[in-house]
Amino acid sequence: MRFHFISAIIVLLAVLFLKVTPLEFGLLALSILAVLCAEMFNTAVEAVVDLVSPGYHPLAKIAKDTAAGAVLIAACGAGIMGYLILAKYVMPRFAEVLAMFGTVSDMGTIVSVLIVVIVVIIVKSATGSGSPLHGGITSGHAAVAFSIATAVSLNTRDPLISLLSLSLAAMVSHSRLLMKIHTMREVVIGATIGSAITLLVLQLFKMFA
Repeated sequence: MRFHFISAIIVLLAVLFLKVTPLEFGLLALSILAVLCAEMFNTAVEAVVDLVSPGYHPLAKIAKDTAAGAVLIAACGAGIMGYLILAKYVMPRFAEVLAMFGTVSDMGTIVSVLIVVIVVIIVKSATGSGSPLHGGITSGHAAVAFSIATAVSLNTRDPLISLLSLSLAAMVSHSRLLMKIHTMREVVIGATIGSAITLLVLQLFKMFA
């Protein structure tokens, strides 16, 4: 529920800033309420299942998974609704931001990703934590994923492709949390290193090309 409320607040603030129409606001509000209601029903189902069947039971698993699936479906519907309504407001502005950086070279992209990998290994060696490909103070997977997503965004300058690339990088980073290989702090540090170094290197290549 905390994540849902945070997401709802972000969307509502964006709605106020973008000045959407009353109809669009109503549709977004209904979508948000649908997700919140689905999450509440999911919590209720889980509580009842735990009360009736404290131990493991295949039917209890099916009930919980189905309730969680309902939340996922509601969230996907809300996401589609949000994209259909907000895309025409957000995408042009995002495209303008990407256009400010201009296109970059293929060599710059390769060099930036390699530098990100080297920096991650240096950081892990300096802190004495983890191995080059596993664990440590910074997530190498998150760093490389966001490095590639940043390069794709600047190369294509297409808002939708950029958002999809960043979403994929976020999913890669989230997998490190689910597998308990990295903490949120380590993932955020890795993502920041990957994006910042790639942006810096590509801008230097652009300046001296």
